Amino acid sequence: MADQLGSYSQFRLNLEQQRKRAKELLKAARAGVPAARVRFKSLPQLAEAQHLIAQELRFSNWTALKQHIAAMSSERDSMSTLDGDSRTLHIRCGSDLAEPLRQAGFSGDFYEHNYPYLIGPVREGPGCLEQRARFIVDAYSDSPRRIEAELLGLQRAEQLLHDSAGYDRVVIWSELDCYDQLVLVRLLGHYATQPRPAQLELINVGDFPGAARFIGLGQLPPEALRLLWATRRAATPAILKVGLETWRALVNPDPRALAAIMRSGTPALPLLANALHRHLRELPSTVNGLSLTEEMSLQLLLAAGEMPLMQLIGRQVDELDPLPGQGDSNVRYRLLSMEGASARVFERHPGIGLDVQTPWTDRLSITDLGRAVLAGEVDFRSLQPPNRWVGGVEIGRGQPDWRWNERARELS
Repeated sequence: MADQLGSYSQFRLNLEQQRKRAKELLKAARAGVPAARVRFKSLPQLAEAQHLIAQELRFSNWTALKQHIAAMSSERDSMSTLDGDSRTLHIRCGSDLAEPLRQAGFSGDFYEHNYPYLIGPVREGPGCLEQRARFIVDAYSDSPRRIEAELLGLQRAEQLLHDSAGYDRVVIWSELDCYDQLVLVRLLGHYATQPRPAQLELINVGDFPGAARFIGLGQLPPEALRLLWATRRAATPAILKVGLETWRALVNPDPRALAAIMRSGTPALPLLANALHRHLRELPSTVNGLSLTEEMSLQLLLAAGEMPLMQLIGRQVDELDPLPGQGDSNVRYRLLSMEGASARVFERHPGIGLDVQTPWTDRLSITDLGRAVLAGEVDFRSLQPPNRWVGGVEIGRGQPDWRWNERARELS
């Protein structure tokens, strides 16, 4: 679940605007503009121009585009209460939908289950919540925070999860990225073994048509959330089973079971396998010892020479990450932790200007050692960077040297 998401306007489409775009494309193609003409299979016609515009917006055809716009307009005009038939709890991995759901006409309660299972320690048993609280303080504290306060917050969240069985209906809202999918399996793992409500339902979204790349539900206007309400489905025994199996694999210090689930394709939860693949790419690479996040960062610095941290994070999402979903703070933590190695793969200097906000405006530049690591000439793990977590797998000194071979898509 990314911190920075697109505006509502990219997903609130206007039919007249799209008709105008189709006519402009047709005009350019008939005028012989190469970039426009090459898109047409034969003599440019308006129907084909409209079809091409619809496909740009991720619709199968122009009719589907018109139907979608009409449905969105209808929902925007209605905003009647949708969940008033049952005492409902909406669960989300962040706070981004709390207000949009209210604006969309949902009256149920809202529960934010927000722990970064993709980056923080994920183990079960005595002391696991204290371990997670300590990680949150170490990773995200821009100002002094007490571990006791974080632990209390995690304990309250666990109690709320147990209490959710008292609702008539619980609906889990999630999207395609690692952050959401790992929270989803945590919730499914809980409900597979603990009391659950009479109705447990999922809204699990892989895409939504619009003028921007779909990254997450926080991009969508309230009327889109109303449309998605109709797509919810029950958490079947098969879904609960794969959720529990994946959760047990995620907390395991041996990642082989998680890789096996990824290779299964997870048909009961079609978005999960791709998210697990992205998650496993945070293990050290067999090529250079870098995680995918670390490698993308060095690639951008190699190309740019120097870049502010915030811009570096933004460009990862926009240009390189095959499945963006980490929040800005997640990437910041992963990247700046690299400074704890025995030698620097990048240098960091304070930003310049009136709006300096360390570390976000700090400027980073790759070192010669960073270039050598990126090229596979030096293994980053040989520089003894700080220990880090990939779910239940601890990476670092005193731990098994798990590696990810992306070419073979397997562990070594």
